Amino acid sequence: MISLIISFYKRTDFLELMLQAINNQSYKNFEVIISEDNNAEETAAFLGKARQQYAYPIKHVFQEDKGFRKTKVLNAAVLAAEGEQLVFLDGDCVPHRHLLKEYAKAIRENKVCYGRRANLSEKVTSQLLREKSIKKLSFVNALMAGSTSMGAAVYNPFQRNVDKQGRKILGCNWGILRRHVLEVNGFDEDYQRAGVGEDLDIGWRLKKGGLRMKSMKNKAIVYHLFHASNYSNDDTNFVEDLMREKIKLGLVRCRNGISKLK
Repeated sequence: MISLIISFYKRTDFLELMLQAINNQSYKNFEVIISEDNNAEETAAFLGKARQQYAYPIKHVFQEDKGFRKTKVLNAAVLAAEGEQLVFLDGDCVPHRHLLKEYAKAIRENKVCYGRRANLSEKVTSQLLREKSIKKLSFVNALMAGSTSMGAAVYNPFQRNVDKQGRKILGCNWGILRRHVLEVNGFDEDYQRAGVGEDLDIGWRLKKGGLRMKSMKNKAIVYHLFHASNYSNDDTNFVEDLMREKIKLGLVRCRNGISKLK
């Protein structure tokens, strides 16, 4: 079984579109875990209705909003997962209908599967949100409306990808065996500012621990919904400086992860 973990913060309108797309998945043996860096009553009410609407299981892990603590609640989601295979998406990425099918085939021992995203334009995103439906989401419509990185949205299950070991995982789209995440002690909770560090950090530790990168190009596809950036250059500089310190230290198992290590 796959545990699909979605990092979420406040945008239930985005999540509504994601849950529709998840309901259309061609692969059916999965659970969904909403990993909320907040404890909003609106989210609980929204998920209560969603559980009545969709047949697949939806779990909800959450915490009090005390600033950016995405990695902490992600660790809680990993512990709550019942699947041996984990797939991670951000809460602004609508999955292609075959995404879970492709991850189910690809996630294996000693592999980190990494995908990328197609970026929907503001026009397309506004239409989907206005209609509260993904029915008009298609490659042609997105391309004609000015969406970018659309080469990442071409589905080709027969494509033979080159696995580039220098590539980095992005939190918006990647998959792995659950036990490999536990082996590196999960996500490092020292990352308490938004940016890219929380994703890239676990990526370099997994690779340092001996795992190999596996490309999911044109197989595991997500459509990124348009929105303003939610972090600053100062945030990015902070997490990059922190990561350089972590890499210099060289610990595969982070100290402030799922288990608190001395």
